[in-house]
Amino acid sequence: MADKSIKRKIINDPVYGFISINNDLVFKIIEHPWFQRLRRIKQLGLTHYVYPSAVHTRYQHALGCMHLMDQTIEVLRSKGHIITETEKEGALLAILLHDIGHGPFSHTLERSIVKGLTHEELSLLIINYLNYEFGDRLSLAVEIFRDRYPKRFLHQLVSSQLDMDRLDYLSRDSFFTGVAEGTISTHRIIKMLTISNDELVVESKGIYSIENFIISRRLMYWQVYFHKTVMAAEYMLINILNRAKYLAGKGIHLFSTPSLELFLKNEPGQKDFESDKKWILEFMKLDDYDVFSAIKVWMHHDDKILSYLCTNLINRHLYKVLVQNEPIRRSVIESIRGAVIEKFGVTENESEYFMVEDIVTNSAYSLNDDKIKILLRDNSLMDVSEASDQLNISVLSSEVSKYVLCYPKSIIIL
Repeated sequence: MADKSIKRKIINDPVYGFISINNDLVFKIIEHPWFQRLRRIKQLGLTHYVYPSAVHTRYQHALGCMHLMDQTIEVLRSKGHIITETEKEGALLAILLHDIGHGPFSHTLERSIVKGLTHEELSLLIINYLNYEFGDRLSLAVEIFRDRYPKRFLHQLVSSQLDMDRLDYLSRDSFFTGVAEGTISTHRIIKMLTISNDELVVESKGIYSIENFIISRRLMYWQVYFHKTVMAAEYMLINILNRAKYLAGKGIHLFSTPSLELFLKNEPGQKDFESDKKWILEFMKLDDYDVFSAIKVWMHHDDKILSYLCTNLINRHLYKVLVQNEPIRRSVIESIRGAVIEKFGVTENESEYFMVEDIVTNSAYSLNDDKIKILLRDNSLMDVSEASDQLNISVLSSEVSKYVLCYPKSIIIL
């Protein structure tokens, strides 16, 4: 329930204006050290290497999501749907904490710092710990987060193809990168939301805003999130951490904070996080500063591979990136590998630190996940891919794959 014992808190957000916090428990969670840590984790990792203003944080994003959740619930209430104050509090907490499990540089290091655990799984573990700390006052938030609460539309507001997370990150990332193609009408989309058969749906007059939302998401992925220079920086960062973990495993001394050192020398899995609170406590001490402080020192490390990668990342001398729609020929890859081995005097296994092969995939709209449904005037429901008369959403829903090869710019392909 909302607690009237606190004064109304206001945060000035550049995307939405003033964000109000009227709930005591929500405010206490925001003030918690684990949530404040999100101030020190960039929303878009190393995207600022391409878009210099993209230095916004997970903290800003989480507050934005909470604000949109608050607005959406009030819109749904105004349309006659019953959402109690307790349910509203649970939904606000669930969306506020949906990204609490992100580690340094967000998705970039999800494959390096902690392997075998997604940030969603870590978020749930952390929310459970917070629930214990706050005397089970987050129990409803946990149920909503896990999609176990009877009013399923509350979970859809947290996690679906039209959730508060996507609405905020598209608006916020477009704002901070300056990529106008990603602009969406968040306010209008929220005004068009309603509930039908316990599902979150969109009124028919909002279909054009949804079409724009789907197109914007596609454009942002290929213009921002999968920008080839962004990928070059992120692959280099991943290889730095992989090399550091290899050296730490060999007993070679590396400068690092105590928490980073723990994760360099160990690979805890889900069972470790569930059985020993130490791993959560140490993980929640990690942020972008741990990693970049170490990288600045590692520039001068005796290991030539680690030193080379760190120096190039710090000075933005990134990999050259080849991106194409068809698989890259093996002969090209092996030619580059041979040149890397010769130029840098490394083994075939060590050449993996100097070059990256990958496949990146994306679809703007999935026909398999929770679909975006349009409420027609006769109260029937239709998937947006069928209801749209302007777009061939079946094309937008198809998975697009691109083949990526990164290698040092000093290597010349003949």
